[in-house]
Amino acid sequence: MTFDDALARARALDDGDALAGLRGRFVLPEDLVYLDGNSLGVVADGVRDAVVAAVEDEWGTGLIRSWNDAGWITLSARCGDAVAQLVGAPPGSITVGDSTSIHLFNLMVAGLRLLPDRSVLVTDRANFPTDLYLAQSVARLCDVELVLLDPGDADALSAACDDRLALVSLSHVDYRTGVLHDMTGVTEQVHDAGGVMLWDLAHSAGVVPVDLLGCDVDLAVGCTYKYLNGGPGAPAYGFVHPRWQDQLDTPLTGWLGHASPFALDGVYRPAEGVGRLRIGSPPIVSMSALHAALQVYAEVDVAMVRAKSLSLTDLFIALVEEHLAGTGVEVVAPREHTRRGSQVCLRLAEAYGFVQALIARGVIGDFREPDLARFGFAPLYVRHVDVVAAVAAMAEVLAQGEHVLPRHRQRAAVT
Repeated sequence: MTFDDALARARALDDGDALAGLRGRFVLPEDLVYLDGNSLGVVADGVRDAVVAAVEDEWGTGLIRSWNDAGWITLSARCGDAVAQLVGAPPGSITVGDSTSIHLFNLMVAGLRLLPDRSVLVTDRANFPTDLYLAQSVARLCDVELVLLDPGDADALSAACDDRLALVSLSHVDYRTGVLHDMTGVTEQVHDAGGVMLWDLAHSAGVVPVDLLGCDVDLAVGCTYKYLNGGPGAPAYGFVHPRWQDQLDTPLTGWLGHASPFALDGVYRPAEGVGRLRIGSPPIVSMSALHAALQVYAEVDVAMVRAKSLSLTDLFIALVEEHLAGTGVEVVAPREHTRRGSQVCLRLAEAYGFVQALIARGVIGDFREPDLARFGFAPLYVRHVDVVAAVAAMAEVLAQGEHVLPRHRQRAAVT
């Protein structure tokens, strides 16, 4: 179809979009197509007011009293319950604070400690680098064997699921290829072997239906600055299944995870439930922004978000394959809906320059080594017409050779 035909189709899809009204709840610069919500979400309605109130009123006027009067001390739990609604977790099973790396370390070690007679930790060799680095460190620390699977190697996972298996740690959606793992099937396989399952939800929470309790997931972590729009450096979250909450032996035992923090006891006694995942004082200003951003999701059915995500990525893939054919561009994303997250990568030579040339044209994605241009589709604010505009810009960039210009090939610190 021509771009004119595609634009007419996109407008019709947007006119019938039940989520279309939510776009106005976000701050979006005019004439910008933002396809990087899988790296950093945009500013949601209410965030600015929440941050101003936290700084000027709660901190500025309330000062130390705001731990009680403004409810700072319960903000981790309140944010956690808001996230729980998006990932199929019961209230009181998620806490927010610290970084994804800290939650991963804490829960990897704690997960291994649940099965002290077992000696194997399994992850995917294509996992996000933080997940890999921490798995390597935890394996050394806990003196267990680290098994690295090739992506999608079901036979290798089956072989690893023996009576030595302690913990499997995987990302629900692959950060490069956008492949969506079968949470139900993998978790069941790990449990059949007597192991513990830990999922990283960084690239799925908020855009892919997640049912942690229904899938019987043991442990999970996730960041909040991508599709959840918590802002740069927003705190991460940790989930613990209710059956493990009072058995979990965490290695990082901070004072706010104590049963009675203000008793100032010299001996650590873990709090009941998921509260023991708390470590130090939470980042109140950042968490205030996150809490406001999550209110948008309180009005949304994630199933509708998923349907729009698939519609957006279907259109993107179809247009790329038609209009960028013969340019050396390859779509790196599953065609099957059950295996696709909410992002699509394109593989091509000079992928970095390609992304930079698009940014210069007002279409924002990002680059991942060695040759991937990555585009994330956040259904709460991305439209079908944005997809058409993005692919039209890609065709122009390639036709004009803009991706090989020196100014677009020069690497910045953040890619």
